[in-house]
Amino acid sequence: MNLLSHNCKPAISPLLHGLICLLLFLPIMTFAADAQKPEKGEFYGAKNTEYPAWFKESFLHLKEDVGEAATSGKRLMLFFYQNGCPYCNAMVERNLAQKDILDKVQQNFDVIAINMWGDRDLIHVTGEKFTEKTFAEHLKVQFTPTLMFMDEAGNIILRLNGYRAPDRFIHDVNYVADKQEGVISYRDYVKANYKPAKASKEMHHEDFFSKNYDLQAALGQGKPLAVFFEQKDCPNCDTLHNNVLPDKDTRNVLKQFNVVQLDMWSKTPVVTPAGNKTTARAWAKELDVKFAPSILVFNAKGEEIIRSEAFFKIFHTQGILTYVLDGGYKTQPSFQRYLSDKADHLREQGKTVDIWNFAGEEPGNSR
Repeated sequence: MNLLSHNCKPAISPLLHGLICLLLFLPIMTFAADAQKPEKGEFYGAKNTEYPAWFKESFLHLKEDVGEAATSGKRLMLFFYQNGCPYCNAMVERNLAQKDILDKVQQNFDVIAINMWGDRDLIHVTGEKFTEKTFAEHLKVQFTPTLMFMDEAGNIILRLNGYRAPDRFIHDVNYVADKQEGVISYRDYVKANYKPAKASKEMHHEDFFSKNYDLQAALGQGKPLAVFFEQKDCPNCDTLHNNVLPDKDTRNVLKQFNVVQLDMWSKTPVVTPAGNKTTARAWAKELDVKFAPSILVFNAKGEEIIRSEAFFKIFHTQGILTYVLDGGYKTQPSFQRYLSDKADHLREQGKTVDIWNFAGEEPGNSR
């Protein structure tokens, strides 16, 4: 006997009939839902790196490493990395592949690679015990590569948060290798020694830059604040304006900020978010702004949350801004984990993610 006729009319009790119809219909509903769900977006830009064999094999007892380096007439460089990091790859395959940089680093530094998500045990120069991961958290490592140059006592002389191009990086290396920290400030050393061959002689202009340098008053509008510290003769400023900021999505994000551009060497009058009257030059020095461009991102209360002070392409630049805009920093203290979650969320929506592309480049074809 058939339980159901062709029209699904009850040949049994109405309740049992309804249940059977529902069970038969569920697979159709599930199939329809699956058909509407977008396919996961593609992911491009990750690059695995083979780190040089001459990097030091360390037991990660940093006081001993500092001492061994000093005995050899060298200093210690910590190289924080993560798997798949294209900026780490550029540091190794572009910077350390150039003979002048390679020779200077090998002759003057013991280099130790530290995985910012690693679980190897590590003892700091202070005697405190960590894992690689908790040590990176302790030092607030938010970008890779992050390089920390240490003196003979284990003090950090210079910290580089992110990748910088070879023509600039050689001056970073020279500053520490030649022990200039006791002679001149890093900011002044770079200004005196770094002469970019080709760069714009003027500051760049953008339609979202405000001319209101009373930043305390600007915060009264309830928007977060992004301050672009730049300078003339700045190749990385050219790259930012020519290859990153033309991106439509990045511009839309910036329109939700109060955005101010300051020449980090100028005497432009500024009222800081805290209400202090100063100049762009003096405020940059107070904030320890060493690099151009540096983008300092403040929340609507005027608290600095994060800064970009290295070479970044679209995905990371935009991520630094949205980290503050959407309040991600409130629940996720690790910027890298925030970025990973952001990429996963975009891909779940069927969107392609390329962490290594400039404006105008097709995904997967970044240079």
